[in-house]
Amino acid sequence: MGQARKKYTQEYKDEAVKLVISSGRPIAEIARDLGIYEGTLGNWVHAAKKSGKLKDKPLDTDERAELRELREENRRLQMERDFLKKAAAWFAKENQ
Repeated sequence: MGQARKKYTQEYKDEAVKLVISSGRPIAEIARDLGIYEGTLGNWVHAAKKSGKLKDKPLDTDERAELRELREENRRLQMERDFLKKAAAWFAKENQ
């Protein structure tokens, strides 16, 4: 017959989720260390974030700088895309 399901206390789940968030290590690695399934720990993390009990750790200075650069690049690429759309429409209209 099948194995009985393991029961974990809410305190254990909360501590495991905090470990995931604070350590920055992958869920799979922490789950292996704790001896639980990766999917189980992933579900706990997802549920904690969804319920608002847990917030992601704030960005550090390097991450903020990278985010700012990526936003600027994204803005520039959107402008280029919009320009190319207009140019393609203009050439299509001219060649009819």
